[in-house]
Amino acid sequence: MTGETPRALDRDKLFAARLHAARTRPYLATALFALHTVESRRVPTMAVDRHWRCYVSPAFVDRMPVEQLAGVWVHEVSHLLRDHHGRGDRVARERGLHGPAERLRMNIAADCEINDDVFGDGLVRPEDVVDPLSLGLSEGQLMEDYLRQFTLGPRTQHMAWLDCGSGADGLEREWDLGEDGAHGLSEQERDAVRFRVAQGIRGRPGNASKGWKRWAEEAFHPPQPWRELLGAAVRSAASGSGAGEDYSYGRPSRRSAGLPGAVLPSLRRRPPRVSVVIDTSASVSDAELGSALLEVAAITRAVGGRRDLVTVVACDAAARIAHPLCRGEGIALLGGGGTDLRSGFAKALRAGARPDVIVVLTDGQTPWPSTRPPCRTVVGLFPRQQSWDEDDPDYVPDSPPAWARVVAIG
Repeated sequence: MTGETPRALDRDKLFAARLHAARTRPYLATALFALHTVESRRVPTMAVDRHWRCYVSPAFVDRMPVEQLAGVWVHEVSHLLRDHHGRGDRVARERGLHGPAERLRMNIAADCEINDDVFGDGLVRPEDVVDPLSLGLSEGQLMEDYLRQFTLGPRTQHMAWLDCGSGADGLEREWDLGEDGAHGLSEQERDAVRFRVAQGIRGRPGNASKGWKRWAEEAFHPPQPWRELLGAAVRSAASGSGAGEDYSYGRPSRRSAGLPGAVLPSLRRRPPRVSVVIDTSASVSDAELGSALLEVAAITRAVGGRRDLVTVVACDAAARIAHPLCRGEGIALLGGGGTDLRSGFAKALRAGARPDVIVVLTDGQTPWPSTRPPCRTVVGLFPRQQSWDEDDPDYVPDSPPAWARVVAIG
C-alpha cells in the first residue's frame, strides 16, 4: 500500500488571501506583494526570513479559511516591517539571551507586539492567536518590554509550536535559503519597502492603528543615539587640528639640528580644555538641567577624566562664575530669567586659559555670537515643539550658527 502523494501548495487560495489582506490593510500592500513565497513542509504554518521570503506549509493553507490566512499574511509581514529579527539580535547581545528557548520567548514577545491591534476591520482573529492578554499582560507595548515580563512556563506551554521564522527572532532555521538564496531582497530594497509603507500610513493615518502610526513616525524620524553623537562630536572637536596643541621647549624640535646655536620648540599635544556653557533660563526644565549635568560627566570622560581641564558656566541672560569641575552635584546652576548665551561665550573665553572646545547645552532660544569664537564649538540642543515670546507672537529663535556642530539631545 503506497502512501498518499502530498498535495501541492494551493497558491490560488494563498494569493487570494494576500489580496484580501491588501484590501483590508491597503497601507501594507507594498510589503505584502514584496514577499516571495516558498513552499515548505518543514514549517508548521507560515514563517518569514530576514530576506523577505515567506515559507508556507501546504497543509496549513488547506485547513485555513481565506479570511484567517489574510490575517497570517499581515502578521508575518509585520515581523519584517518592524525589524524583529534585527531587534532580536540586539536584545540577545545586550541581555545575554542565547539558545532556542530564549528565541522562542522573543517570538512570543514579538507576536504580542503585533497581535494586540492587527485583527478586526476585515481580518478574522484565529482561535490560538498569541496576544498580551493571553499572558496576563497589558497591550500597546514593544517586544523588548514584553520580554521582561514573562518567562516560559505553564502559561506558555501551548505556544511551544510557535515558529514565525528567523524574520521574527533573528535565529536562522534549517529551511532558510540564506543571504545567497534566490528571490531575497537586498538591504536597500528592504529599506525602500519600509519607507513606502510608512509613507502610506502617514498619508492616510485614519486607516491605521496606533501601533502602526507610531511605527511610521519612527520610520521617518528614527531615534538617534544622541549621547553617543554628542560624545563623538566632543571627541572630534577635542582631537581636531589645533585643539590642545602648543609649542614646548621641553623637547626641542628636530629642526633645531639645521640651525646651529638655536633651540626651536616642538609642537606638543596636551589634553584639550573644555568649557561647558549650560542654559539655565526659565525655558529649560529641571529635568533638562539634570541631563546637562550628566553630559558634563560624559564630557569629562571624553577628555580622559581630567576634571581640571573642564569648566562650567551657568548662563541665562547673564553669565555666572566659571566653575572648575570637581563633582557634577556641586555645580550651582543658577538662573531662571531670559536667555542670551553670548555672555556665556564671552565668559568662557575670558576664564583663565582659553578653552580648546566650547560645549553649549541649550534649548536654542537665544541669540548667538555674530562671529566665530577662536575654538571649536559643539551645541547640544534640547528639543522644542515650538518657540514663543509673550511680547512677540511671531518670534522665531535664530538657528545655531553654521560654525557649530549641532546634536539634538533626547
